[in-house]
Amino acid sequence: MTTRTSSLTSKAQWDLPKKSGAEKARAKRILDGLYRYYPDAACELDFQSPHELLAAVILSAQSTDVGVNKATPALFKAFPTPADYAASDPQRIERYVKSIGLYRNKAKAIHAAMTAIVDRFDGQVPRTMEELLTLRGVARKTANVVLGTAFGLNLGVVVDTHVMRVAQRFGLTKEKDSGRIERDLMALFGRPHWTQLSHMMIWHGRRVCKARGALCAEHPLCQRYCSNAKVMGSG
Repeated sequence: MTTRTSSLTSKAQWDLPKKSGAEKARAKRILDGLYRYYPDAACELDFQSPHELLAAVILSAQSTDVGVNKATPALFKAFPTPADYAASDPQRIERYVKSIGLYRNKAKAIHAAMTAIVDRFDGQVPRTMEELLTLRGVARKTANVVLGTAFGLNLGVVVDTHVMRVAQRFGLTKEKDSGRIERDLMALFGRPHWTQLSHMMIWHGRRVCKARGALCAEHPLCQRYCSNAKVMGSG
């Protein structure tokens, strides 16, 4: 596993776009500001194990963390291990997640992913990007959440709608595709910060840099770096 992870990381770094010293210095100032204002930023999904986090992230697609956290206590109690999911069926899993949008497809994805974990990974959530991406319901964003939050592995940056919005407004990217945005962020910020960067940007996006009613003129980071701010600093 170590060799495979290292190989993937090296390839990702070789393929990253080139950034100037000025761009990286500006990104460092933004990073320092995020650490200042969001020192406690963390994943807001409730979980106690890697497989619980995986299930929660699958459920969170097009849903709120608050809504997922309301459903998962009963789900996790009913299915304590990946083997318990695998021994069940999607219809039974559905009973616990009906309050969440697209619950039927998500129940199928969770059942298939946990069955694969039991059958192919000895009941343990895999720790490589390559292996995680073979699981149903897992795309790169989900894999980055699991690798970074559950295992402390910085193999990429989680790019959800909040990270996308903050990155664009802060001038960290001009891209609109999540994969290209991730590569820009990986190129601008040091690898040890990738997981925490996403947590902090998500917190800022939820609390300040909102899709509607953004508080651009009221937060020091936005005043200095946001293209939408009414009061612009030097950046």
